[in-house]
Amino acid sequence: MLRVYGDAAVMRYVADGKPRDAAAIAGWQRNIARSYRERGYGLAALCRASLAEPIGFAGLTHPGGQSEAELKYALAPPYWGQGYASEAAAALLDFGLRTVGLARIIATVDTVHTASVRVLDKIGMRRVEERVDAEGYAEYLYERRALADSP
Repeated sequence: MLRVYGDAAVMRYVADGKPRDAAAIAGWQRNIARSYRERGYGLAALCRASLAEPIGFAGLTHPGGQSEAELKYALAPPYWGQGYASEAAAALLDFGLRTVGLARIIATVDTVHTASVRVLDKIGMRRVEERVDAEGYAEYLYERRALADSP
């Protein structure tokens, strides 16, 4: 995961925008394990069968203990623009809404991160708000509800 979380280009739009070191990634992995124990879901490595290491990560998480599940994903730069994010994100929405039974899944994206905006639009999430995040960056809040016609 250091390949993804340690890459400045990948981390540009994640949290504070700074690459993570091995110790930070180990802490992240402990949080993921706790999420699986407590909720039955969390973040997971994205892998291609032909490669020995992950190409990114994706999953449903509750950052900072928020009540609603949030869709998250990131890929190593060689895999950008190949449809992996859209494929993983669509599958996670289906899993969260249909299998887990979540009523709503949200996603947040930096307003200038046009590639992720396109992914969220493509998978049928609805932009509901523009706001400023904890680090002072403008972001869009997207949602997808279990029933497409729900408010």
